[in-house]
Formats: sequence, structure tokens, C-alpha cells
Amino acid sequence: QVQLVESGGGLVQAGGSLRLSCAASGRTFSIYRMGWFRQAPGKEREFVARINRADSTTYYSDSVKGRFTIPKDNAKNTVYLQMNSLKSEDTGVYFCAIGSRNRWNRDSWGQGTQVTVSS
Repeated sequence: QVQLVESGGGLVQAGGSLRLSCAASGRTFSIYRMGWFRQAPGKEREFVARINRADSTTYYSDSVKGRFTIPKDNAKNTVYLQMNSLKSEDTGVYFCAIGSRNRWNRDSWGQGTQVTVSS
């Protein structure tokens, strides 16, 4: 099992920046991909960004491309989400996720961290 702990959420004005962190512990050797999803009130959880641990290939949703980045620190088993130029529509609970080469592990979500962007 892998445990995920997110931190770094908060309240920020539109146009501002936040940096989220996600630390993984446990059977971290099994992790191929790490990433972030978010869920706004009344909406389904949606993909935000992903990074492959081995080759650092990154993927972003169109809604955050150019504004968010997803750096990582393999030595610390930690992935970050650097969010710049935040918009009100970025508001939501952000969840860290892990997965194999082919799929996300839906049983290992973190507890989530709230991000609120005021306009």
C-alpha cells in the first residue's frame, strides 16, 4: 500500500500562485506515475497533471497547460503542483494520485487539499 499526504492549499486571489505538495510513503517502489486531480463543488473529479517518475514525462489538462507545472523529487517521493495565474475556475479540492504505467490507482487517493481562488 502507498499512503499519500497533500499539503499547501489555501485561499489566493485570482492571478496569484500556490504550490501543492504530495508526499508518498509505503510501497513507493511500485509507483510509475504521480499526478493531481481536482474536484469542484457539484462536479466530477477531473485530471489536472501527471508526471512519470522514471523519465519525467509530463501531461496536463488543456485548462491548466501553460499555467501549472508538476515538478517532482524522487528522493523524497514527493510531487508538487506549481499553480500560477490562478483563476476562479481553479477552485476545488485537489487530490494527489498514483498509478502504474497503464492506469491510475483509484484506491490510493490522498485526503485532498482545498484551493480557493477569489476573483
